[in-house]
Amino acid sequence: MPDGGGPCLQGNGFLLRPWRDGDLDDLLLHANDEQVSRGLRDRFPFPYGRADGEAFLAGRVLAPGTLNLAIEIDGHACGSIGAQQGTAERAHGAELGYWLGRAHWGNGHMTRVAGVFVPWVMDHLRLYRVQATVADFNLGSARVLEKNGFVQEGVERCAVYKRGQLHDLLRYARVRTSLPD
Repeated sequence: MPDGGGPCLQGNGFLLRPWRDGDLDDLLLHANDEQVSRGLRDRFPFPYGRADGEAFLAGRVLAPGTLNLAIEIDGHACGSIGAQQGTAERAHGAELGYWLGRAHWGNGHMTRVAGVFVPWVMDHLRLYRVQATVADFNLGSARVLEKNGFVQEGVERCAVYKRGQLHDLLRYARVRTSLPD
């Protein structure tokens, strides 16, 4: 069982599991990539150094209560997927976030990862809505969402300023109107 326990979800060619202290070298290998970080929030820096990885693994980067799992392929952590549940009147929804090391791009891994994680997290947290935003240049990420039943709801124009350029954010959501028993 992973350090500290927690959910383990098996998929086709991958395992979703809690992050472990021993994942630091794999995390640094995949996270220290400008192409990986370019579509993510600034809390995921480039360059991504040892102190950044240690802070992440110690739980000092993501908001408290964020459910975040490592994506393990061939025995190595190479990405992450998570959901941050809303609060108060928005507690029925969550914000989805994910990234994958570039060595694993283009093989359908993230589509399959989201296909396992999203239905599970919706049931686990009893959610009616999971939403995600995608930078306008990240068409691969938009396809991942669309292939998993997310619908584009709109465009947040000039929403982020990243690396000297303004970008729109595409807003996607997957919803349901009732919960399983």
